[in-house]
Amino acid sequence: MKHFFLVFCACLSLSFVNGQDLYRSDYQTDLRSPAVPLVTSDPYFSIWSPYNELTEGATEHWTGTKHPLFGAIRVDGKSYRFLGKNEPNLATVIPMSDAEKWNAQYTETKPASSWTSLDFNDASWKKGKASFGTKGTKNVQTNWDSKNIWIRRSFELSDIDKEANYILKYSHDDVFTLYLNGKELLKTDYSWNDNLTWTLTEEAKKLLKPGKNVIAVHCENRAGGAYVDFGLYKQEKGVQDFELAKQTSVNVMPTQSYYTFTCGPVEVNLVFTSPLLLDDLDLISTPISYISYQVKSLDKKQHDVQVYFETTPELAVNDNTQPIVTEKFEKNNFSYVKTGTVDQPYTKRVGDGVRIDWGYAYLSSPKQKDKVISFGNYFDLKDQFQKSGVIASGTATKTGIETIPNQRTALAYSHELKSVGTEGKGDFLMIGYDDEFAIEYFYKRKTAYWKHDGKVSMTDAFEKAYSNYASTMKKAKAFDAQLFQDATKAGGKEYAELCALAYRQSISAHKLIQDDQGNLLFLSKENHSNGCINTVDITYPSAPLYLIYNPDLLKGMLTGIFYYSESGRWNKPYPAHDLGTYPVANGQLYGEDMPIEEAGNMLLLTTAISILEKNTKYADKHWETLTIWANYLVENGLDPENQLCTDDFAGHLAHNANLSIKAIMGIAGYGKMAELKGDQATATKYTNLAKEMALEWKKLAFNQGHYKLAFDKEGSWSQKYNLVWDKLFDLNIFPKDIYETEVNFYLTKQNKYGLPLDSRETYTKSDWVLWSACLTDNDEDFLKFVKPMYQYANETTSRVAISDWHDTHSGKMMNFKARSVVGGYFMKQLFDKLGK
Repeated sequence: MKHFFLVFCACLSLSFVNGQDLYRSDYQTDLRSPAVPLVTSDPYFSIWSPYNELTEGATEHWTGTKHPLFGAIRVDGKSYRFLGKNEPNLATVIPMSDAEKWNAQYTETKPASSWTSLDFNDASWKKGKASFGTKGTKNVQTNWDSKNIWIRRSFELSDIDKEANYILKYSHDDVFTLYLNGKELLKTDYSWNDNLTWTLTEEAKKLLKPGKNVIAVHCENRAGGAYVDFGLYKQEKGVQDFELAKQTSVNVMPTQSYYTFTCGPVEVNLVFTSPLLLDDLDLISTPISYISYQVKSLDKKQHDVQVYFETTPELAVNDNTQPIVTEKFEKNNFSYVKTGTVDQPYTKRVGDGVRIDWGYAYLSSPKQKDKVISFGNYFDLKDQFQKSGVIASGTATKTGIETIPNQRTALAYSHELKSVGTEGKGDFLMIGYDDEFAIEYFYKRKTAYWKHDGKVSMTDAFEKAYSNYASTMKKAKAFDAQLFQDATKAGGKEYAELCALAYRQSISAHKLIQDDQGNLLFLSKENHSNGCINTVDITYPSAPLYLIYNPDLLKGMLTGIFYYSESGRWNKPYPAHDLGTYPVANGQLYGEDMPIEEAGNMLLLTTAISILEKNTKYADKHWETLTIWANYLVENGLDPENQLCTDDFAGHLAHNANLSIKAIMGIAGYGKMAELKGDQATATKYTNLAKEMALEWKKLAFNQGHYKLAFDKEGSWSQKYNLVWDKLFDLNIFPKDIYETEVNFYLTKQNKYGLPLDSRETYTKSDWVLWSACLTDNDEDFLKFVKPMYQYANETTSRVAISDWHDTHSGKMMNFKARSVVGGYFMKQLFDKLGK
């Protein structure tokens, strides 16, 4: 009876919510996001739309792999698509390797010019199975690690369907050229892509012949990994595509993304909410998001309306060849459908551009007469909805073992809203992911924080998320409004929109767990820059967001690094760079230490926590370790040896002036913490040391009216973003005229898309630009730095969860995406929090 009461209360709350305008943003945002966050929970459960229009293509995981969400509405019998894109129903002519390890002839020696022709004799070539590529790439059966490969794949056709579309699918890394029966059809540039499609033109289709055919491919590997796979398909008649909804608005706020559409005579409001409210650890760690929808009549008439949502098992695999199982069940008056791999290799797959392949993806809703949650064939479910407005609940409760290419299962939800007028009707669906085990932390598997050591199940979490929907949505909306107001006050509307975009991205690049002593561990994944877990120089730029909203989470980023040193596993007089490769945190795996970088980072962030909390309770636990690191900086920090810093993509650099600042500020931070502890002798000693080093720094670094990149490089320059802590905490270590000198110089060096990182290249790091901008006391100058950063986000052709490393001329990402470091955008707000 209790569970029926919960649902009844939630329905009453939902009625109240419907009376509020929770389906529309309080603020109109103008930023065209490079990718819009939709479902953002952690590094694995992360779904984005990299398009202007939500219907332009399939939604994606941040890695770029398809993680499809699909949404449609049926109004008076006519269907409209407002989310995602319907895939064509393709019958296999010759498969790609995800369905079959196909055979081909190949050579890595340049063949005769006639090698693409149908009658070419390839008997002397090697025989191999697809796919072809370097070790570790997807489905590789035949190793290819030379510069070039030439492949011939023969196949038989009994007849040609002149009315059907024939479609090539292909994956390549790098330059790919494809021929059909001797005729070139496709040639790519220097790029790497998975599962691209190309429909044969009528002229190309005429090349197909009854009997023997040959597809010949040449792929050139210019750098890094190599990969080739391809297949041919025929489009079957089946589900007609839905008419496109007309998107009329999109607004990205910190915890929610809002869309509005016109679908014939009705308006649809759609809200994706990942309620990452940092003062609620259960909420930010629970991997459940809401998809809310509201339908209103636009013509003052009543309309018969049904709504449909769908996803696929692609959410729960790293690649589509992995066997999966899907099932539906009911519990406590809630309906569920879930999917996951058969093998369930908990925390086994490590790396950067990978997806989770353990645990289960879920759709859930309370069991009601007008709602159906089920699974079935990808095409049949849409066909059912188009014809009747509902999907069949089906009799099967579980699939057999299958693979995605062979079965095409979908998880779906339909809701009969029935008669809808101008007052509108709304509801919501829940989508979640239970990883069961989240992290391996020093050889022990750990569950996520929200599970509370197994006391909370996924169904418990869904029931709680449902009953708390109204209050959570109100809190999320109120928080979004407050953050937006605070950010606008701190740096203007464009700055606020950048912060709104960065908020979910930064938080969802982490996973929250507890160690055996109950300490919080908020562990980052170094997305798309090497996949490390708990990287110190990722924590450092991310910190401002967490210093503002919950310093305990910043402690959760530092505690594992302290433990590693204090456990005896790491015996060097400076911190480790990382704890391993996500999701395995058993110790540093990065190939080289960053001694001054990481020592400075850990000291400065612990100082920041101490100043914000006005005590050293956290620092006191690790005082001996902090002392060792501070003394290392005293001995080695003023004039750094040839080593890497956080900007390691720029390579090694000796005498790095900005790294020297970090060391000096780390020493000053230690002195400040000693002062807060009441140890005035130690405070005076280290503060004076820092001030003496700063004066020496000024002599070493000054050059031609600005300050150098490296002490021995005349005419060079760099952003001195590490100075920001001196100003933020009023430590008065460096002469203040340095700030003004640097800011004035930076303003002469800006390009269309921002201030370069230094004099070596034209690329920049947007987080560091916004730190450097805080060195000015002039609001007008601050906006001069923000505007190009906004313009970059608004115009970049790199449609990814925003890259923090981009070229300042082209606006294209250099690398990196979906990283937590965009939490650094909040530095200006941190100044406001501290009354600066």
